Amino acid sequence: MSTTITMASADDGYDRRRELQAFDDSKAGVKGLVDAGITAIPAIFHHHPPPGRQLRQQAVTIPVIDLSAADAPGVVTQVKAAAETVGFFQVVNHGVPGELLAEMLAAIRRFNEQPPEAKRPYYTRELSRKVRFNSNFDLFQSPAANWRDTLFCEAAPEPPRPEELPAAVRHVMLEYGGAMRAVAARVLGLLSEALGLGRDHLMDMGCAEGLSVVSNYYPPCPEPHLTMGCSAHSDPSFLTVLLRDAMPGLQVLLRDDEGAAAGRWLEVPADVPGAILINIGDLLELVSNGRLKSVEHRVAANQSRDRGRVSVACFCNADIARSRRVYGPIPELTSEEEPPLYRGVTVPEFLARYDSKGLDGRPTLHDFLLPHHKPPHL
Repeated sequence: MSTTITMASADDGYDRRRELQAFDDSKAGVKGLVDAGITAIPAIFHHHPPPGRQLRQQAVTIPVIDLSAADAPGVVTQVKAAAETVGFFQVVNHGVPGELLAEMLAAIRRFNEQPPEAKRPYYTRELSRKVRFNSNFDLFQSPAANWRDTLFCEAAPEPPRPEELPAAVRHVMLEYGGAMRAVAARVLGLLSEALGLGRDHLMDMGCAEGLSVVSNYYPPCPEPHLTMGCSAHSDPSFLTVLLRDAMPGLQVLLRDDEGAAAGRWLEVPADVPGAILINIGDLLELVSNGRLKSVEHRVAANQSRDRGRVSVACFCNADIARSRRVYGPIPELTSEEEPPLYRGVTVPEFLARYDSKGLDGRPTLHDFLLPHHKPPHL
């Protein structure tokens, strides 16, 4: 099937919906456009205004935390400081073999770099399928498409049958998901203690009952200054556990000392050997009553001429299919002086809101603020 997309500017009066549909119908994704030899990106990928590159060069860093000393009091202090400010931290000595991490990245690269005919059977937007491949989950909702393709796997609590997984990832996907879920459990224990709760509190709330493995492939982009690999957003999860290759691109929005967005982006180093990146999700900010920060982040379009960038995000959540639990601020974290900031919400309701609006630049979390409350860090 052809991957030809009209090269029109946004003000040419072209039919954007038709172009989106043509791109989606190709089932070849962004990689298909690159393989077709395009030299200018289609208008559906143009971001308006073009994304800024205001990267801050200063002493702010993403902390690196050694989990081999997880029982030491100082580790809880480190986790607390990171989670309450920048919302991101890297963990090392986490117990996951380096061979498993490397093979997961290699498998995702193999899947995306095989011929389009091998990927098309998995291309779908049908949410009932546990395994699905597509480009831009919000293709028809967001203001502009992003320069990436995605393989989604619902890994827990009920993983797909092996035959449902593409052959390129079948041998590693579920083992990797299980290992990341174990890392998430350890981190959630530390975060529980950081909040002054018992170590099992967040796990007992079901914060990692569900696990979605979302593997992104960012092909080389001929005009990276006009688009993004992923628009600015925060994650609709309790916790995200992220593996990346050594290519740069992930950026985190910095905040000032009072928590307001500073409008500057910090490049997250990708050169820490064996590190796994952790970030706080929207739902963890909600249940912590704003103490832990779900911070906006984005991915720059891949500027390489010949190599795709790979990342694998594990989103820890409730059992999305069955959970009807209403999550609100944990009572122990509220008081007369610190009343609840957010209303209660089920995870399916939160995800439905997130998916319906797409990555439009507006935090989903703000839709659940109680009246008369300003966002806690704007």
